[in-house]
Amino acid sequence: MISSRMLEAETLTAEAFAPFGDVLEANGAPSRLINDGACGRWHDLAAMEFSDGQAGISLFRAQIRSLPYLFDLVERHPEGSQAFIPMEHVPFLVIVGPDKNGRPDTPRAFVTRPGQAINLHRGTWHGVLTPIAGSGLFAVIDRIGPGANLEEYRYDSPFTVTLADGRADGR
Repeated sequence: MISSRMLEAETLTAEAFAPFGDVLEANGAPSRLINDGACGRWHDLAAMEFSDGQAGISLFRAQIRSLPYLFDLVERHPEGSQAFIPMEHVPFLVIVGPDKNGRPDTPRAFVTRPGQAINLHRGTWHGVLTPIAGSGLFAVIDRIGPGANLEEYRYDSPFTVTLADGRADGR
């Protein structure tokens, strides 16, 4: 049996997630109306940042995970930010951690609400893509360019992510 440390997932809010990235959601009134007033636009919700290269849009299909969720692997992308946009109206788990002397410090876990997406700041330590509902299909916007843009780190003992209120669906 693997011994792990417990980590309770928080509800994702822009304020709590700000040190790690941006929360993308169509919340409140749109920034502007376009298309002759027939379309609301929530404008410029995240600053994509790249050292070089260009923004690329890819599709990922990740394995659906269940809670409690055991993990020990995090990664970061030092050359560019990375946005994860679910292609379905379902929640997903986001694991992030602050940097401490080039290594990840104690992680935090968040569960998105259906309709939320995230943009991770350049160099932010984060867990792997972790859908907890739906098909696992995501649009990902990140840096496409030369050179190494992936650093991985394994904690010496795993964490088990649970929800504070005991629900497993994130809703």
